[in-house]
Amino acid sequence: MSARVAIIGSGIGGLASAALLAARGHQVAVYEKEAWTGGKARRIEVDGQHIDAGPTVFTMRDVFDGIFRECGTRLDDYISVRRAEVIARHAWDDTGHLDLFADPLRSEAAIGDFAGTKAAQGYRDFRAEAARIYNVLNEPFMRGPKASTPLPMMARIGLTRLPEMAAMKPFESMWHALGKHFEDPRLRQLFGRYSTYCGSSPFEAPATLMLIAHVEATGVWLIDGGMNALANALRKLGESKGAVYRFETPVAEILTSKSAVRGLRLVSGEQIEADRVICNADPAALSSGKFGGRAALSVAKMPPHKRSLSAFVWFAHAKASGFDLQHHNVFFSPDYAREFQQIASGQMPSDPTAYVCAQDRGASAYSQAPSDKRERIQIIVNAPANGDIYSYTQEEIAQCTDQMRNSLTRCGLELESPMPHQLATPEDWGKLFPSTGGALYGRASHGWAASFQRQGPKTKIPGLYCAGGATHPGAGVPMAALSGQLAANTLCSDLASMRRFHRGAILGGTSTRSATTGSTA
Repeated sequence: MSARVAIIGSGIGGLASAALLAARGHQVAVYEKEAWTGGKARRIEVDGQHIDAGPTVFTMRDVFDGIFRECGTRLDDYISVRRAEVIARHAWDDTGHLDLFADPLRSEAAIGDFAGTKAAQGYRDFRAEAARIYNVLNEPFMRGPKASTPLPMMARIGLTRLPEMAAMKPFESMWHALGKHFEDPRLRQLFGRYSTYCGSSPFEAPATLMLIAHVEATGVWLIDGGMNALANALRKLGESKGAVYRFETPVAEILTSKSAVRGLRLVSGEQIEADRVICNADPAALSSGKFGGRAALSVAKMPPHKRSLSAFVWFAHAKASGFDLQHHNVFFSPDYAREFQQIASGQMPSDPTAYVCAQDRGASAYSQAPSDKRERIQIIVNAPANGDIYSYTQEEIAQCTDQMRNSLTRCGLELESPMPHQLATPEDWGKLFPSTGGALYGRASHGWAASFQRQGPKTKIPGLYCAGGATHPGAGVPMAALSGQLAANTLCSDLASMRRFHRGAILGGTSTRSATTGSTA
């Protein structure tokens, strides 16, 4: 039975749902308030150059290979992707740097050269532990249905694997667990940073998140055209299966009838009838009433203090000198604990860690590191998610920029000044993604229960589903795609149940406009 499915938002989760559902024969239309595809995976123009202005690290390629395969094609037919030899370059001062490699033995040797034989052994042990955690959680948690308590997940894992479940260390902080592997505080800091991939502090996140290091170690991929090229590939995939995309078409309300979804009302006043709706916005937008009072009751509210990190992000086209950049680079704070304490108190860190994505380094198989030319750079500094209650002054913005530059200079990297750039603050992120305060990863993964409190694909309103990086299984591009896959699977499962138990039911009704009509942008 073909259903009319309306999807709010063209982020990675919504795009994955759209392609999969269209390939399964459903009538799919995506309604996007912005003019671009990809949600956070967007591009902006600076100094005449297109710069990726969202996520930059592409892992778990198999998730996307699976989506394209189910749709009868290959990811490589749409984009050019190759594995990065250097995962990332890390620096603490101007005395040198430490690279992690796609080859774990090279990483081990580099760590041994950097911090000694004992550190290399610590890395071996850490790598084994991170892999064990990943292998336990990959299928039952990350790729499985959302569980509201640990018990259903434990049942999926199996009682025979209880010792492995205990090894996940959900009650131990990531920072504490890392101390058992690394005496060198720099290495503890390096691997603790993986908690920020889901917008969390290593001092509050569970040791379970060490699995992120394993995910990255199994492969970081570079995409010609950046992450926005991946988003556009997913859109083209959906279009090839009959999905329709309407841009600059904001949704005002999710319409319900007899406590079930019946469609959408657009800001323009147009009403769209649909049998199912997937909301690819942060669940906070639902619970705050951005899509109507009835829809606000569909998910639980999340208090602001549970939000993940936000960020100051500079998108620049600038000359860089003094430090040999890779595609991914991290310049660490000298006091990590203080950095996260300041953020937790609502302040910008005074001496921050800065991530630099040099987008022209390794951007294509034939690219070379620029010499005296400007290059496309994205710089991220973690910030509190207070964009709905605080507006940074120009003086504060200038101070944050100086502090970011100081962190780079301490490690030997100089950027031209002034440099052509745009800046996004927590307030800017909050405007792009309403009701989040600028939180870029949904709920922070602090404490053992945080993963079970994240919104799953099902809501309290029949026929309304959630997808995106703020929903289960978590933040990040592959996780957002998995959330879209889970939403599509849950929707299809519900339709199958309806066929089995309500054979006389007829979905929908007279449509003022079908979910598959309307122009694309």
